[in-house]
Amino acid sequence: MTVGTSALRIDAAAKVTGEAQYPGDRIPPEALAGHVVFTNQPHARLKRLDVTNAKAMAGVVEIFTAQDVPVNEYGLTLKDQPVFVDDVSRWEADHLALVVAETPEQARRAALEIEAEWEPLPLANTIDEGTEYYSLKIRKGDMESGWADSAVIVEATYEFPYQEHAYLQPEAGLAYIDDHGRVTVEVAGQWVHEDREQIAHSLGLDEDQVRVIYPAIGGAFGGREDVSLQIVLALAAWKLGRPVGSVWSREESIVGHHKRHRGRIEARWGAAADGKITAVQSEAWLDAGAYNYTSNKVLGNCHLGQSGPYEVPNAKVDSHAVYTNSVPAGAFRGFGGPQAAFVAECQMNKLANALGIDPIEMRQINSLRDGSIGITQTPMPAGVTMPQVLERAAIEATSPPAHKPFSPFATLPPSAEAIRHGRGIACSFKNVGFSFGFPERCEATVAINEDGTVDLYHAGADLGQGAHTAFVQMAATALEKSTDQIRGHFSDSATSGDSGSSSASRMTWMAGNSILEAAKEAEKAWSNGERPAVGHVRFVPPATETLDPETGVGAPNFTYGYVAQLVDLSVDIETGHIVIDRVVSIHDVGRAINPAQVVGQIEGGVMQAHGYTLTENLQVADGRILNPRLSQYLIPGIADGPDEIKSVVLELADPLGPWGARGMAEMPLMTYAPAVIAALHDATGVWFDSFPLTAPKVLERLS
Repeated sequence: MTVGTSALRIDAAAKVTGEAQYPGDRIPPEALAGHVVFTNQPHARLKRLDVTNAKAMAGVVEIFTAQDVPVNEYGLTLKDQPVFVDDVSRWEADHLALVVAETPEQARRAALEIEAEWEPLPLANTIDEGTEYYSLKIRKGDMESGWADSAVIVEATYEFPYQEHAYLQPEAGLAYIDDHGRVTVEVAGQWVHEDREQIAHSLGLDEDQVRVIYPAIGGAFGGREDVSLQIVLALAAWKLGRPVGSVWSREESIVGHHKRHRGRIEARWGAAADGKITAVQSEAWLDAGAYNYTSNKVLGNCHLGQSGPYEVPNAKVDSHAVYTNSVPAGAFRGFGGPQAAFVAECQMNKLANALGIDPIEMRQINSLRDGSIGITQTPMPAGVTMPQVLERAAIEATSPPAHKPFSPFATLPPSAEAIRHGRGIACSFKNVGFSFGFPERCEATVAINEDGTVDLYHAGADLGQGAHTAFVQMAATALEKSTDQIRGHFSDSATSGDSGSSSASRMTWMAGNSILEAAKEAEKAWSNGERPAVGHVRFVPPATETLDPETGVGAPNFTYGYVAQLVDLSVDIETGHIVIDRVVSIHDVGRAINPAQVVGQIEGGVMQAHGYTLTENLQVADGRILNPRLSQYLIPGIADGPDEIKSVVLELADPLGPWGARGMAEMPLMTYAPAVIAALHDATGVWFDSFPLTAPKVLERLS
């Protein structure tokens, strides 16, 4: 049985040797080069566009603009963005044109010759200057009685920053016409069928005239949910009948794709003397930037998470998405959950501190559990394991702090008397799967051949997390085969049914269920004498519901994952430098399909959360990103993260999960910021209501 073992990744050898081909590697020598021209205008009206001189440049084959696009619009959840700007640029990286030439150098030189005349328009730089376009409400219980029952009330305004995905592989792609006459795009994304739909829509084609293939993908974290090169390269190949490729620079990547939402939440929580939460009131604003992308869906997650994984009798929550002329925001690991957890867990820690109750005990008093009525006034899906996760956190908290010699990158060593130590705790939950009534589904095809080998067809994207290895393990286990008998055919819209996105911590859960059912169908066909014996299944989980627009009542999700983190840190109060000595990250994963990959996801998620909380500081002013290079935007390196990451993997079966598995990849990022802030308060007695906790910011607050 391979489920539950740390099987070697099926792509390990190719990635170690360099044989793995990423989209940029797939561009053949004879392909034309496409160069996307950004408008470089955060908000301006296009008065005149002349490509005559650019088109006459050496090597230029064609220049595509808005007039060349049959349906000049796209968007994952709202089609509110033009493929090419023909009127108003709302973002500095809006696309103005695609220059196609014989070489990348010729395309870039020609781009400089494009003449565009712009009329500047007023900028909406901040949330307060922006335009609200989407909102959600929760109304539960009686707020007046909740406040009356409160022994303590804590309130604060929290602010949280952008975060850049910083995946290893910048945007790249290749488009061509395949042997069946289909416009084919090889690119890195997170949902081949959704990419296909958006390409087909903009080109005015039937979806069966478009094919999308994902080669190896160098990371995503939500940053590839929205299209980048897919439509423009497909347009060029479709119009020219020749292959066209493009590779973005790191600067183009940072400027040209969406970020984690910056925003603000005002929160007011009350609790009784015994620690029971009596009332939660909060109001959230997320900066969607110039276009919606997935902001309406991210807002939903943030909306649900503002009361934390707790039983709350009285609640009033309002959440808003706002258009500005800043960089668009969208999906990023946690999908609105980390912002909400930052607020909820800081509020919980402040309540515990005010009441003199141990912060873990405070959480145990209030934790959601099986049978709890959630914030949306419907029962929680079965399998709530927050109490068990907190029980393990209490055990881990009995270990002494793990403070190491203080060694931040600094010219002079700190004075011993300037070092303070602290410990913090935070916990949270995160939906597994799509929410709010979205038609969730996942297809799989299993074919058992005469010789006993198996062909597995699945469109699910492997973003580097090892999903395809897990698929093979699950198919082998379902069919009682060895993994070397399974041939995987992955992430090709022409060979596999719709898998849904590799996002929302859903892919292992959804793919596993679809593979299990397809395997059963194939075995039935085998017993009926069919060779090959083929089973195809479209797995559909329990339905979810949209929330009532006035009360927030509804059943938004069918299952969740649960996490708690303990953080030990040291801080130099003379410089503001923080060192994370140890992180204990506790996760209920239901069942670890591949334990080594689970631990890898925990460690990677903690490192990404470390950057979000401490070092990464995207600067945006007047609608422009000011630090679009990795030399300026400081993601943590191998020596910059926690000295120790202890991954605690609990396997408490999800009632509906394949082999009991539940998704977990987003969970490590959910709780790190509030746990660090709690530890910093423990060390200094000072609360921080915003981050990143850069040394100058910490020093200023402590001074």
